[in-house]
Amino acid sequence: MLMELDKGALSVTPIRMAPRILIVDDDPHIRDVVRIALKGAEFETREAENGQVALTHFGREPFDLVVLDIGMPKMDGFECCKAIRANSNVPVLFLTAQEDEVDRVLGFQLGADDFVPKPFSPRELVLRIKAILARGKPAPSAPLQHGDLTLRPDAHECDIGGQPLQLTAREFALLEMMMRAPARVFDRNQLITGIYGANSTLSGRTVDSHLRHLRAKAAALGCEDLVTTIHSIGLKLGSCRL
Repeated sequence: MLMELDKGALSVTPIRMAPRILIVDDDPHIRDVVRIALKGAEFETREAENGQVALTHFGREPFDLVVLDIGMPKMDGFECCKAIRANSNVPVLFLTAQEDEVDRVLGFQLGADDFVPKPFSPRELVLRIKAILARGKPAPSAPLQHGDLTLRPDAHECDIGGQPLQLTAREFALLEMMMRAPARVFDRNQLITGIYGANSTLSGRTVDSHLRHLRAKAAALGCEDLVTTIHSIGLKLGSCRL
């Protein structure tokens, strides 16, 4: 029996057989073409009409590859790729309206795995995606440890002293960001950018809400200083000791 995953938590990853692809393009016709081609090759698909929606999907469920258009409103492909790369090594294949060398160079600098120019052959796109996936997944990320707090990014698991800490996608991303630099003091704008991307218009109150829930969940397990406030500067991890 497959285990159901609560949409708000990332403590358990569901068992999946077919690779899951996120299709990001503001043109619904292009999304239809890509979806039909991928489903014909027995891939699972999800769709997003711009980079902001793509990041919302990305924060809620795991993907094996992202097909990402460059020219989109609200958040273009480059900004979306940059935000994805801040927390993940998932393969990214760019769709581009023209074979512009500058675009390709920038895309590869941001961590792109391949480019397919429009118009494209759906069959070729599928073959390129299969080739990327066949190269193998990146090496698993080592668990992050700080005091009695342990976070395993690849498994989306977190515990304090062996006690599971149930986190939403945003809470997990926030904690992971801070655990990768445990001595650093973050201001709220840095935390918002790290979680939601550079073009986010969210206020510091959003981060405060995530932090309030994180602290409450940790305190319930006996950790009273998960995140500490440095007056007039920002926030950092506490000792995280039980």
